[in-house]
Amino acid sequence: MSRAAATPHAADSHDLIRVHGARVNNLKDVSIEIPKRRLTVFTGVSGSGKSSLVFNTIAAESQRLINETYSAFVQGFMPTLARPEVDVLEGLTTAIIVDQQRMGGDTRSTVGTATDANAMLRILFSRLGTPHIGPPSAYSFNTASVKASGAITVERGNKKAVKATFNRTGGMCTECEGRGTVSDIDLTQLYDDSKSLAEGAFTIPGWKSDSFWTVRVYAESGFLDPDKPIAKFTKKEMQDFLYREPTKVKVEGVNLTYEGLIPKIQKSFLSKDKDALQPHIRAFVERAVTFTTCPACDGTRLSEGARSSKIAGISIADACAMQTSDLAAWIRDLDEPSVAPLLTALGQTLDSFVEIGLGYLALDRPAGTLSGGEAQRVKMIRHLGSSLTDTTYVFDEPTAGLHPHDIQRMNRLLLRLRDKGNTVLVVEHKPETIAVADHVVDLGPGAGTAGGTVCFEGTVDGLRASDTVTGRHFDDRSTLKAETREPTGALEVRGASANNLRGVDVDIPLGVLTVVTGVAGSGKSSLIHGSVAGRDGVVTVDQSAIRGSRRSNPATYTGLLDPVRKAFAKANDVKPGLFSANSEGACPTCNGAGVVFTDLAMMAGVATVCEECEGKRFQASVLEYRLGERDISEVLAMSVAEAEQFFGSGEARTPAAHRVLERLVDVGLGYLSLGQPLTTLSGGERQRLKLATHMGEKGGVYVLDEPTTGLHLADVEQLLGLLDRLVDSGKSVVVIEHHQAVMAHADWIIDLGPGAGHDGGTLVFEGTPADLVAARSTLTGEHLAQYVGA
Repeated sequence: MSRAAATPHAADSHDLIRVHGARVNNLKDVSIEIPKRRLTVFTGVSGSGKSSLVFNTIAAESQRLINETYSAFVQGFMPTLARPEVDVLEGLTTAIIVDQQRMGGDTRSTVGTATDANAMLRILFSRLGTPHIGPPSAYSFNTASVKASGAITVERGNKKAVKATFNRTGGMCTECEGRGTVSDIDLTQLYDDSKSLAEGAFTIPGWKSDSFWTVRVYAESGFLDPDKPIAKFTKKEMQDFLYREPTKVKVEGVNLTYEGLIPKIQKSFLSKDKDALQPHIRAFVERAVTFTTCPACDGTRLSEGARSSKIAGISIADACAMQTSDLAAWIRDLDEPSVAPLLTALGQTLDSFVEIGLGYLALDRPAGTLSGGEAQRVKMIRHLGSSLTDTTYVFDEPTAGLHPHDIQRMNRLLLRLRDKGNTVLVVEHKPETIAVADHVVDLGPGAGTAGGTVCFEGTVDGLRASDTVTGRHFDDRSTLKAETREPTGALEVRGASANNLRGVDVDIPLGVLTVVTGVAGSGKSSLIHGSVAGRDGVVTVDQSAIRGSRRSNPATYTGLLDPVRKAFAKANDVKPGLFSANSEGACPTCNGAGVVFTDLAMMAGVATVCEECEGKRFQASVLEYRLGERDISEVLAMSVAEAEQFFGSGEARTPAAHRVLERLVDVGLGYLSLGQPLTTLSGGERQRLKLATHMGEKGGVYVLDEPTTGLHLADVEQLLGLLDRLVDSGKSVVVIEHHQAVMAHADWIIDLGPGAGHDGGTLVFEGTPADLVAARSTLTGEHLAQYVGA
């Protein structure tokens, strides 16, 4: 017996995940060993390689190996994953990834559909609802009612036509098609009806009076009089002008398609994703299109039949409109043995909402309106009650968007997952979460090319004592300002009642740094985005993802490339289009992508560097043109800091480009290379890139939504310096934020609460940070006082 105990079983010896020679993105041959069944936190400045190691190496390889266990037929339907660039990966377990990717922005996606709570509610109502209106699909706002009848021919031995009828009851509101809102186009934003078409009546961006494809099709179609003011059109002319079906017409001998203005605008502007449009076109769409609650279903998305079927006086629309904490209580009160397993499962899902701090959400909340942190916690819900053990849970900043009060709850959840026997890997910047780790891996020392190495591996105490950037800043605490700035005016908000706000009246001071805070779900975003963001002169930098393919890079996204192309064209007396890898100057072999893709069906596709341009993306002839001794591919390979010096003086001096580069250096992105694909940037880098772009806009008030998301403790200091410079230059800055360092640095704090959902939505404090700490009257005050050591 004692000899058996002395020699452990071979199966128990695999206690480590071993990574050897990882080279994904900016990682430089990283080799580490991660203990299993422990909580490991990965830290390091934004862009140091944390996500590359955790998500793109460890989790990606685990998922790829699991996908390979399926048949080739099934793999054909799954995303194809390439093997990460790494020499050895041993001891992997099944990885469950919970990231901050925003949930689908589709208008049909809600919190209920994303978490399966809706699916269970629909079954519940189809079994217990009175009157009974049909199967679960009859309660679904994404399912339309269908009726069909006719003959179908089944081609077997002897062909035979069979009469068939088919019907399906859906719960979709026919008026708004299950979206809950109907859109209306404001015609006054499309044209000036006092002018004729010949006088340039259209006010649509890009519709010039001599444009062959747009304006002249209307003027010369023969359906309208181009010299008559639009206000004087006859009823028929107006009908043809606004709604005519597509009709072939000849304009100056060219066959073109004439189409009514409304369908044309819907196809050209409204069918596209609003966030993907250029800023001036997006502004036009926001002006021209008004979304109003659907009058037929009152915004519930459901048909009259689905709304009439009730359990204990509550319809499925009422249930979805309740906040989940109340809905969980209602489900527990239902005593129906016939559906007991369903009630238990639904109750557990709803209790998970409450436990994770999302009890304030309602199931009918559109998924696209959730913040990054809320979306991540919604994704966690399905894993909380899971019986799986010995799996690897991978989290990307689970504390993003959380108040210090909620971070303690999140820490308890992470430790509970670990204590079930799971390996928990967390990418995190907040010291409160790093402090509960069993093992810490610190990457750095810098960002981008200056990062990608392991600076420290060990315990939290070891990190504190180490001389790494994270170790040095770990116990940093901002102090309250000795004196705050005086406001120069105020933005008045009166009777704000969006979502859970209860008629909030507040004056937001101008000319100072104002921080709006409160627990998650207290109504901060509702107040700012609902009452401040749409005003003139207000520039909003939110957390929505940057839309960009692998062809997009910081140079194209910030508009930097336009003046650079013009400078090259002027210096060499050629067309600017030659210096675009997406246009005339592109290498013909790889179409300007720099790599050639080979699709291998269900196997991962292979990308090989293009042999003709050697990955430079341009034709050889274009690379002969130079500006200040550099060709265009060498300029795109420069870092932002290098390019700032290059375009700042000498032969290559280009003031328009230099201004954009200065802003990028200001927000701490000096290390990015101009041609780096946007898809390789970290979350913190993307938000700062957006901030740099918006800083060039004319506006007196900047609204920033959690700008510290994805920022290292050392970067937060730099961000505070940037906010100070913005305020000192005469701007007003309003920040929605939970980070205590930003609160301590503010001139004025607006605190909402006291709780979340229907327990929040009121103003609990407004004043200086020093007054908040002295009063300690709110949760925020308590935590801020602890933070500054008051």
